[in-house]
Amino acid sequence: MASHNELGKEGEELAAKWLSEHGYTILHANWRHSHYEIDIVATKGKFLHFVEVKARKASPFGYPEDSVTKKKFKNLQKAADEYLFLNPGSDWIQYDVISITMNGKEAEYF
Repeated sequence: MASHNELGKEGEELAAKWLSEHGYTILHANWRHSHYEIDIVATKGKFLHFVEVKARKASPFGYPEDSVTKKKFKNLQKAADEYLFLNPGSDWIQYDVISITMNGKEAEYF
């Protein structure tokens, strides 16, 4: 597996762990429909959360969340629309981005 894929997988695992530790219930990881994907679908309280995870090694070239472009967000919305069509019943939804910067063995969450 390419190193950026390994970093992405590790970032998603760290994000799921962080969410679980903060009271979220993970429903799906890497939920797919057609060519759309949602990194994490989770619930907390009355909200259904659609979570995009971005991870990078420490870099002077910007933060991981900077790579969530308008097009990427639109794709997340389309995937969420499909999820809601296939899984009706959620009145409250929220889109979240978890940004993780890897500093050696430590990770910073934003």
